[in-house]
Parts: sequence; structure tokens; C-alpha cells
Amino acid sequence: MISNKDLFERAQKCIPGGVNSPVRAFLSVGGCPRFIKKAYGPYIWDIEENKYIDYVGSWGPAILGHSNPEVINSVIEAAKNGLSFGAPTEGETELAELIISRIPSIEQIRLVSSGTEATMTAIRLARGFTNKTKIIKFEGCYHGHSDSLLVKAGSGLLTLGQPTSSGVPTSFIKDTIVLEFNNTESVEKAFKQHGKDIACIIVEPVAGNMNLVKPKEGFLRFLRDICTQNDSLLIFDEVMTGFRVGPECAQGLFGVSPDITTLAKIIGGGLPVGAIGARKNIMEYLAPQGGVYQAGTLSGNPIAVAAGIATLRQLSKPGFYENLSKNTQLLSSELQNIGRKAGLKFSTDYIGGMFGIYFSDSVPTSFIESSNCNSELFKYFFHEMLDEGVYMAPSSFEAGFLSSTHDENVIHKTLDIAEKVFNRLKKIDM
Repeated sequence: MISNKDLFERAQKCIPGGVNSPVRAFLSVGGCPRFIKKAYGPYIWDIEENKYIDYVGSWGPAILGHSNPEVINSVIEAAKNGLSFGAPTEGETELAELIISRIPSIEQIRLVSSGTEATMTAIRLARGFTNKTKIIKFEGCYHGHSDSLLVKAGSGLLTLGQPTSSGVPTSFIKDTIVLEFNNTESVEKAFKQHGKDIACIIVEPVAGNMNLVKPKEGFLRFLRDICTQNDSLLIFDEVMTGFRVGPECAQGLFGVSPDITTLAKIIGGGLPVGAIGARKNIMEYLAPQGGVYQAGTLSGNPIAVAAGIATLRQLSKPGFYENLSKNTQLLSSELQNIGRKAGLKFSTDYIGGMFGIYFSDSVPTSFIESSNCNSELFKYFFHEMLDEGVYMAPSSFEAGFLSSTHDENVIHKTLDIAEKVFNRLKKIDM
């Protein structure tokens, strides 16, 4: 039988670092990444046939669990008609209509192929609409790997210990202002100094790439108000939170409407897709109607669109989000109880179907606080859980995800494993 180690050695010969996305490499936790062979419901199996309870969920899209029958059948039926046409399809319009019907701030939508493409386009659109150049982003928030947004970004860059990326010229980021998440004073100062030049603020309404970090009460409303006052646009990057934390995404939960919303992950049901949505008067600035250019050969790919439609339809079932949130709360609260009972500095938090674990006395509210959590102890925790059959994100800077197939039995099994692991960890002095 081929092993994970064998495959990793083989992959490193033909793929940089042996992986096609940096955080998969296990660099921050050490060891060999697991090469996944199959997945079903809340479980994944690696190439060695080891079975794991999965709390990564393809980094969010698997909200219905893996290999959901309705999604799979929709993909098969769509594939029978062809994989890509480079021309409009009815499915594109149907998915757009579904999203618009569920997010009040969106009147029109443009489908793209990834979250990075969506946020890149959102920035360009905001600049084109306002005729301003500067943008504000927040330290630790990750908005994809386009040049102007790779400044003190979260996700894999934090995992690799790099607050920014080489290969990005200083001239590309000179108009990017980086501030502290949840810090209203820094935003006020930035607008006093650069207000007439600020095209937009882009923010994860709930950060998920410096671990799970919620906005403080009133923070998002403050961003909304200051953008309105200065004729700047507010962009919510809901690539991760979109339809993950509630039926109207994070903006519905917090009651704050952005000017532009970016989406991905769940709206593709596990296949590559992204989207940018806004009011009609903003979206009309996009080509072919307006002068802000954006294009993509595989935009609105019929296979991804079919998966997205099948997924969104199931999310509208009565009680879906209530059950998902209840189970996420159960996992989160009981993990914290077990960790603290073992005498560890350990905290958790959750929202909708997302959760965060922190080896700290308290839940962080910023990148700095998240960075101060005990990442060394997390490494031990990660590998002990993995060895016991629980697959979590291989980074202390990533949120975790539940699906509707993570029922109470699955969660209690996870908690039983965690209790054993915490009792081992308390013997480690660090």
C-alpha cells in the first residue's frame, strides 16, 4: 500500500513544496500531510485508508457534508451536457437569482472562478466607481493572493511566518492602508488623513484567517457609517462566511449592509467558483456596460453552478442553520470545558457553522492577540487529535468548520478523543 510519506516525496519532485496551496504542507505543525482519497458525510479517508472526523470541510464549502447525494447527482447530470462552453447558460442566471433572493444588499452579481478573483475585482470596481485609489484592509484578514491585498495578510502567510509576500513591488501596495481589526480609532485617523482618496474598506466581517475572530459590538456598523460619510464603499469579504454563518451571511446576522459583497466556497458546493455582488448602479461599472474590465473563460462554469444551486436549495430547509449552530456551540463549549478542566489555558468561540480554538485564557479580538496564543501547544494538540482520528486545520491561524452531518454522536466522539488528548497535553511543560 502506498503511504502518505511516499506520495509526499513524489509530489515534492513535481509540485512546489509538494502541495498546491501552502497551508496543506503542514509546515507550521510539522509532519507529513495526509493525502485524501475519499470523503463522505463528516468523514475523510487518506491514501492509507485511515478514517478521520473532518473539521476542515474543504475550508468551508462542505456545509452539507462530503459527497452530498443531491449535489453529486446534480454535478453528474450537468456533466452529461458538457463541461464548459464559454457562453451563457441558464444555470448561471438561476444561481445568480438564488443568491440575490437571499442577500438583500445584492441586486446584481457577476460569477467568477475563485474568491481571489472576486476580491481582486471588488477592489478594482470600488476604485472605478469612486474614482479614488486608496484602500483600507485589516491586519490578519486574508482576501486572496492578488498583489494589492497581500499586506499583513492572514491564512497561509501567517502559517508560514510571512506577514506579506515577496514578488509584490512596493508600488503595488503603496495605496493599501493596513489597520488593526476591531480598532475604530485607527480607522478614524486614516480617514482624517486620507479620506478624500479612500475608495473602500475591505473586511472579513468575521475573520477566519487569523483563526476565528469576531467583530466587536458596533465595529461593522462603524465601518458602514464612516464609509457613507466619506463617499467610500464598504466591501464585505464573505468568501468564508457566506451562507456559512447564516441564511443571509454575516451581513444578515449583524444587520449591516455592505456596498459590495464577495462570495465563493459554499456557492460552488465544493467546486471552484466565486462571485461579486452589489447594487445595480455599482455593478453597471463592470464591462461590458462600464469601463471596469473583468473577464474569465470558465466564469459561471456549468458544473460548479449546478453544485452551487443544489447546495443553496438544501440550505433553505427549515431549521438548517439553527441545528448547525446548535451543534457548533456544543462542540465549542464542551471543548473549552474539557480543556480548562485539564488545567490548560484554552478558549473557544463559534458563530454559525464556524469555530475557533485558542491556547489562551481568552478569545482574541485582533491579529496581535491571536499571534500571542500558544502555537507550540497547538502543534501537539493537532498531531494528537490527528493520530486519534480527528482532522483539524494544520494551522493555529485557521478557523474550523462543521457540516450538517456532524451530529451529536460525531461531536461526542470528538469530545471523548479531545479529553484524552488534553489530559496528555497537561503533562507538557511549555
